[in-house]
Amino acid sequence: MIPDVSIASTNQTISQNRLKILYVGMKYNYGKPEQGYSFEHCTFYDSLIRIGHEILYFDFMTLLHKHGHSGMNNRLMEVVKTEKPDLMFTFLFTNELDPKVVREISENTDTITLNWFADDHWRFENFSCFWAPCFNWVVTTAQSALPKYEQIGYRNVIKSQWGCNHFLYRKLDLPLKYDVTFIGQPHSNRRQVIETLAQSGIKVHVWGNGWKTGRLSQTEMIEVFNQSRINLNLQNSFMVGRKNNLTKRFISRCLDFIPYGDQLKLKGSELYDKFQNFFSVDSVSEQPKSDSQQNYEQIKGRNFEVPGCGGFLLTGKAENLNEYYRIGQEVECFDTNEVLIDQIKYYLENEEQRLAIAKAGYERTLNEHTYVHRFTEIFQRIGLISQEIDYFSNKV
Repeated sequence: MIPDVSIASTNQTISQNRLKILYVGMKYNYGKPEQGYSFEHCTFYDSLIRIGHEILYFDFMTLLHKHGHSGMNNRLMEVVKTEKPDLMFTFLFTNELDPKVVREISENTDTITLNWFADDHWRFENFSCFWAPCFNWVVTTAQSALPKYEQIGYRNVIKSQWGCNHFLYRKLDLPLKYDVTFIGQPHSNRRQVIETLAQSGIKVHVWGNGWKTGRLSQTEMIEVFNQSRINLNLQNSFMVGRKNNLTKRFISRCLDFIPYGDQLKLKGSELYDKFQNFFSVDSVSEQPKSDSQQNYEQIKGRNFEVPGCGGFLLTGKAENLNEYYRIGQEVECFDTNEVLIDQIKYYLENEEQRLAIAKAGYERTLNEHTYVHRFTEIFQRIGLISQEIDYFSNKV
């Protein structure tokens, strides 16, 4: 076994559908162990290992810090040649990997390479279009990106979507504790939205880097999903032109790296506020556009994780969300601050209807939107498995 690369599997197996997967992703949030496990670790790795696949864990960020860029990429190639995995599943962050090494694996080994692109709605032109040709297959969650891949001549693109890792995100037997909650960083216009709700008499409990309350652990976050009457999902709306939109998104995302330790908390928060006050705008237009005119945000993992915990989700509109949930029956949406306020007040007063929507969303998630579903469809598409597995053969 190659040093620095861990191997893991569970006793839960999928007979002939069990794969040997080289998982290439960050183990810790932004590569920082003090911030806990990353989104992709809890989403992809945890799902794949619990489904029953054999996983070789290549934490490229930790290895980059330890061995440098060339050393880390040489080890990646060494692992592929030594272990001969069926699949190299990659979740890129920036440009830590060497495209020449990835191309070599894709073109001159028996290992199939696949990367999951997370932000093709806004990152295709300056990132994905350069990296996609290095891989045998790519996954995108953006319907709008499909013609873009076609324009660059890339054919092996799979349209999939975020989902729920139902092994982790699940119903808990906890009493309701909060009326309205939001978990996420206050970039874009989110701080203004929360302030608008407060002015309307609606108190929202908030957590995340950039708020005074700080970041929740994954366990705490799942508990909040279970304990909230209404879980808000606020999108990253910028009602501006395309060029400025991308610039502001980039700056907003850069703010995610501001440290919030005890010594820098005040300084970081002040800097955050100054940037956000300069770049943010009202969350949505006071006169909403029609669905055909609206430039909705991308669907996020939160859209599936909250219903997967049995929680009631009130979310900003997102691209093609109605293809995954029945709006008003399994989740609820808003498109203006005024509608958001009305929705919150309505569902706090109408508990029976709120609980019915949460229950329907929970059932839809388990039946169609877990990562067992997502990975089965993807692995069938690329020819790694030929028979559908029983989605619920892997009980929590």
